[in-house]
Formats: sequence, C-alpha cells, structure tokens
Amino acid sequence: MTADTSTAVVGVIGPGRAGTGLALAWMRAGYDVRLHGRRAKPVPAPLTLTTGAPNAAPPWIDQVGVIVCAVPDDAIAPLARTLSATGSVRAHQIVLHLSGSLDKSALAALQGSGAALGSLHPLQTLVEPERAPDHLRGAWAAVEGDPRAVGMAEELARHVGLHPFRLRPEHKALYHAGAVFASNYFVVVEAIAQRLLERAGLERSDAWAALLPLVRGTFENLTRKGPEGALTGPVLRGDVATLERHLAALPAPERALYRELGEAVLDLARRRGLDAAAIARLERTLAIG
Repeated sequence: MTADTSTAVVGVIGPGRAGTGLALAWMRAGYDVRLHGRRAKPVPAPLTLTTGAPNAAPPWIDQVGVIVCAVPDDAIAPLARTLSATGSVRAHQIVLHLSGSLDKSALAALQGSGAALGSLHPLQTLVEPERAPDHLRGAWAAVEGDPRAVGMAEELARHVGLHPFRLRPEHKALYHAGAVFASNYFVVVEAIAQRLLERAGLERSDAWAALLPLVRGTFENLTRKGPEGALTGPVLRGDVATLERHLAALPAPERALYRELGEAVLDLARRRGLDAAAIARLERTLAIG
C-alpha cells in the first residue's frame, strides 16, 4: 500500500531502533520522511539523518505535518518542553510519541501550541531497523490521543501493515505490562531455562540448542491454539510428585519464581477442566495462597 504523500510529511525525532525502523517503513510506504538526532550515526538508505543541539528543534520542523517523538519514555516530556520553548510546533501539526505505557499527557507542554497530541505504539519488538518494515506487517498497534492525532496514527499504522486499535489513556500501563510479559519476560524465562540446563551439565551453547526446538514447538502450539490450548506439563496432569522434585532441585531464586508462575499455570489448568481435588493438591505443593 502506498501513502498519499500529499497528506503528511513525517518527521521522526530519535534515530534509535524504533524511530529508525518506523522511519524506514514509512519511507518505503511512500511517505516523505525526515529523521533527526543529537549526533551523527549511520542510518539505513534511503534515510538521511539531520543532527542538532538538544535544546534546538530539528531544521525541518516547519516542513512536516506529523512529528513523531521516538525517544525513551523519560525523554518524551523534556523533548516536548524543548519543542514548546522553541515555539516551532504549530496548530496544524500532529505530534505523536511511541511509548507503550504513557498517554498523550506526556506531550502536555505542547498543549498551548494547538497541535493535536497522541501516541502510536507498535505491538512488536524492533531490534534491527532494517528488518522493521517486514516485522511490522501484520502486527497490531495501540493508538490514543486527540481525535485528529488518533486518525493520523491509524493512517500511519495501516500504511505499514499494522492493525491499529484504540486504547483508553488509563489503560496504557496495563496494556504495556501485558506486552512486557509477552516479549521481555518470555526472553527472561528462556534465559532461566538455559541457565538451569547449564547447571545440569550442558555447555551454554548446547543448552540453548537443546531448548530451541522445544521453544519453537511451544510457539507453534501457541500460534494455533492460544495459551489455554497450548498448555502441557505436570500441572495440567496434576503431577504433584514431579512438582515436588522440581522444587527440591531448584536454587532458591528460581524456586520462588517457579511457585509464582505455578499460580498462573493453575489458572489455565482450571479452565482446561482439571478437577478441584487435583487443584487443591497442587496449591498445597506450590504453597500458593
């Protein structure tokens, strides 16, 4: 899908992984895109990067219809204050940030400019900017803010293959916590699994190589059946003896996490129909409640 480039020139402030990846995706979708940072760094072609002092607006600020603040969460409000102090943002413009946990109020310093304020958060991990255009297609994206900002955020999302959905401002932190569980904590759990296999005697690289087919198989089941249908393992079987062996073998930090995660597993097992007596035995074993 190609954007109507007469509707918006997009300026991205912040050439990090998300900012650069989205800038590249929008450029490939047909938008006229500008990218700005504090210091020079390589960016993927055909993007070019302008640079400038942190207390100054980008040199192209008056040429763009949409300003995207692609900076870390704690830098959004300071950036908004900087843009406000320069007087460079105008009422016809739209200003968006990319935070998953903050709403449009992070841009409150620009309220007096009359610009429409909002947020656009792709629900996707963007590690390599060059691959972002492919990774964004088919992912979802949370949008919220002023009506004009929401409309533009939805357009920007759709033109790179994202599926936009609207969130209430007060729900952003809860939504983003869910995203952290799905992505960041998933990675952490795999790192713990790798560490436990190392303790069992495998070399680090072999531990991950051994786990990878299991992870892929689990992900395939998740893709086809969702979390409830993909659940397997000793909790679903009501296998108290196996849980007891696990708890006895685990070091204290991992044992505590195992117990905490066990509560969530029990919830899925209840939904799968595990009987009340088995649930009670498992709860006692995991020392939950």
